[in-house]
Amino acid sequence: MNLIGKKTEPVVPVRGFRLPQGTPSLPESYQSIEVPQSLGFWRKLLAFAGPGYMVAVGYMDPGNWATDLAAGARFNYTLLSVIMVSNLMAILLQSLAVKLGIVTGRDLAQACRDFYSKPASIVLWILCEIAIAACDLAEVIGSAIALNLLFGLPLAWGVYLTALDVLAVLYLQQKGFRYLEAFVIALIGIIGACFAIEIVLSRPNLPGILAGFIPRAEIMRNPEMLYIAIGILGATVMPHNLYLHSSIVQTRKYGSNPTELREAIRFATLDSTVALMFALFINAAILIMAAATFHHSGNQHVAEIGDAYQLLSPLLGTTLASVLFAVALFCSGQNSTLTGTLAGQIVMEGFLNIRLRPWLRRLITRLIAIVPAVICVILYGESGTAKLLIFSQVILSLQLSFAVFPLVQFTSDREKMHEFTNPLWLKVLAWTVAVVIGSLNAWLLIQTVRSWLG
Repeated sequence: MNLIGKKTEPVVPVRGFRLPQGTPSLPESYQSIEVPQSLGFWRKLLAFAGPGYMVAVGYMDPGNWATDLAAGARFNYTLLSVIMVSNLMAILLQSLAVKLGIVTGRDLAQACRDFYSKPASIVLWILCEIAIAACDLAEVIGSAIALNLLFGLPLAWGVYLTALDVLAVLYLQQKGFRYLEAFVIALIGIIGACFAIEIVLSRPNLPGILAGFIPRAEIMRNPEMLYIAIGILGATVMPHNLYLHSSIVQTRKYGSNPTELREAIRFATLDSTVALMFALFINAAILIMAAATFHHSGNQHVAEIGDAYQLLSPLLGTTLASVLFAVALFCSGQNSTLTGTLAGQIVMEGFLNIRLRPWLRRLITRLIAIVPAVICVILYGESGTAKLLIFSQVILSLQLSFAVFPLVQFTSDREKMHEFTNPLWLKVLAWTVAVVIGSLNAWLLIQTVRSWLG
């Protein structure tokens, strides 16, 4: 019996990892969703659908909005190709997280604890906790800004109210993991519908959009364009999503023989790929809307969420445009906080093997995010929240490589993965993506620090 009050079975050791006796990842939901072998393709795909969408919300969180807005307003549709490449990288890395969780029965945090020394695991845990707090900070601020735009609520009050979403998380977790997935998917649907209407209202240029998905050498030659492009690439893959995905795929009750594991990997990867294509649509939609609305009206300076909200209605001739924008922002912030909660629980339990009650873990996470947000809002107002959003993305960039490199290392090691080891072409591709992401994040961090000091 563990601290959350659920009885769990010991983990069956997997060759290649030093697995202690203990509880599985996210024990209250572990293998709680049946996947009968008798199901046909489409019904089985539906049974596996859910975890990918919970991961996808991290790719459309408020922290990405300002970058997409600036890209569209300043450079028209040109940087759509960067969003597409970023999304392809994300699909690759999330597929590796799926494989790790299904084959080894361990999430990424547990795998790190099993493989690395205790001091190294503690360092990785601290870095990951800081990243999760930074990510949650961005979601808190995004939700507060949305409430301010919709109802004129002071930002500080909005920050306080976002703490109450802990009640929704606890309620849905008690109902079952499927309810939590359904809620997340419903919010994604609202976000997608809002931006679909925004695109119709903004009347973008279709040939220009199609041309934007073709990579151009101009991106590399133009320093300002390159800076925003690296910002898009660097902020796309969220480190906590890799820990989260490797855990929540284990909520499905699939078989344990190689054929059944291979089938589970296939369906779970399909789930995440389709979900991340929705994230691609939403990020692209933000850029397209900004390009069609701001770039062609002489408002290339728009880069902040509040500015975009204020300009949308007069430029598009309807107040509906601004309302939909704010509603989508609020749903985005709430969605990301839900998955951030689970990620925090998975990381603490995985690295430290310490299990807290969900309400206590949620409260700790919210306080870490809310305290700096409240201080910043009180002292600096809206301009301070914009800077805090940027700062949170820098922290995320710092931690990303510490999640990506272990993931690629584990899934490329035959001693750990056996017949499921990454083939040579995938190893080369995965290591290339890991090095590119690490290099771009380091470059972006250096440029950001220089801009602050300058």
